[in-house]
Amino acid sequence: MAVNLWDTADHALDYLERADSIPHRTEGEAALLEFLPQTTRRILDLGTGDGRLLSLAKRACPNAEAVAIDFSPAMLKAAKKRFGGDAAVEVIAHNLDQPLPGLGTFDAIISSFAIHHLAHERKRELYAEVFERLSAGGVFCNFEHVASPTPALHHEFLFAIGYRPETEDPSNQLLALETQLEWLREIGFQNVDCHWKWRELALLAGKRP
Repeated sequence: MAVNLWDTADHALDYLERADSIPHRTEGEAALLEFLPQTTRRILDLGTGDGRLLSLAKRACPNAEAVAIDFSPAMLKAAKKRFGGDAAVEVIAHNLDQPLPGLGTFDAIISSFAIHHLAHERKRELYAEVFERLSAGGVFCNFEHVASPTPALHHEFLFAIGYRPETEDPSNQLLALETQLEWLREIGFQNVDCHWKWRELALLAGKRP
């Protein structure tokens, strides 16, 4: 049975304490920002956490309005604190296990280390929902935790980020990068590729025609 600990405050706060120390994270985030169109006016952040990635996107697109969604009470509290003085950012409670609410269309939909907590079938459903909510020419950028091709490589990754197999987050439901890229292409995204990767951290991106 799948486990998701992200609705507990201890789990969320433990992650936030470690977030800045994840190796190469800033490199992946910088690569993601390169794909945000200069004309971006609306951004949706899926699983915003404390709003770290969205705050970077807002700096890159200072005139954009944004919607940030998450289901963790601790993360929502942190995101609301971060964006409390920014009327252009709306923070909404929503569990990605459920279909996305009617929020209109967006020029960019982004996510960071969130979608891998969903069941594989739900991942694909969410990617299709993202496609439908992008405006023409809009981009989807998912900075994600993906599966290693072998157990040995997975264990090496865990040790590299300060974990061991027995302390790995049981909420993770990792999936191969190639499978997710193929799903995006089947759904209709164009120019789909992995634009940056370090071990199990990867930037998947595609564009709606």
